[in-house]
Amino acid sequence: MITSSVKQLPKSTIEIEIQISWDQIKSSYEKIFQTALKEIEIEGFRKGKAPQKLTESKIDRNKVYEEVIKEIIPKAYTKAIKDHNLTPIISPKIDIIKAKEEQDWIVKVTVALKPKILLKNYQDKIRALKQSNKKIWTPGSTNEKKPDEKLSLDKIVEALLSEIEIELPDILIGEEINRLLASLIDQTQKLGLTIEKYLQAKGKTVEQIRAEYAQQAEKNLKIEFALSEIADKENITVTATDLDNIISKVEKPEEREKLKKESYYLAHLLRQQKTLDFLNSL
Repeated sequence: MITSSVKQLPKSTIEIEIQISWDQIKSSYEKIFQTALKEIEIEGFRKGKAPQKLTESKIDRNKVYEEVIKEIIPKAYTKAIKDHNLTPIISPKIDIIKAKEEQDWIVKVTVALKPKILLKNYQDKIRALKQSNKKIWTPGSTNEKKPDEKLSLDKIVEALLSEIEIELPDILIGEEINRLLASLIDQTQKLGLTIEKYLQAKGKTVEQIRAEYAQQAEKNLKIEFALSEIADKENITVTATDLDNIISKVEKPEEREKLKKESYYLAHLLRQQKTLDFLNSL
């Protein structure tokens, strides 16, 4: 039997306590244990035919429990989010609180939900920015140019961010920081550098880089959620035809196939671009 309870934490974060009965654990353990017994090879016996007492002595029970955890906890987590009608937006942070033999297990799961976002008067903010950016121009003028109706997207995004309100889950920001750091490590390795040498060349410490990435992570996420919210409110969608038009322009067959397999991510990027185009048209 699997039961769970939910505790609301600040910043669109929830904590789920899951209790898994020992009967459930024992059933899974015995199944995995018996499978492991069949894989044991002992000299003088055909595989799976050695006496059970002999094969049992060869099994690493800790590894069996590791397999039990891999089997039980994902199922328990899936049941919990279904029971409580939750829609997490990132992978869960899982802590095993109690896992003793002959006793029920207790697992704590921390997840982030989609944060609430207030767009407020973002359209007026962008329109005001565009209006203030216009240059004075009169017919026949030789020195001035006609006002450019299109602003840099960076300025439009900054105007948007200055208007919206959103409180991001700490666990989500932490995940984005780790993604940025992993990308940095990957880039430095491609350059043949260690992260230490890279930081030395930049004259920065790990703490300074992490602080910079914390700001970048928060900005990235705010833009992501803001654009998604605007796309929902303005009914901005991506059709199969939109995707086909992009994929068909790719010359190499292998790259076309890759895009087809990543069509969900491609649709996400295209929807973001359509949303930015909408902002630019205000």
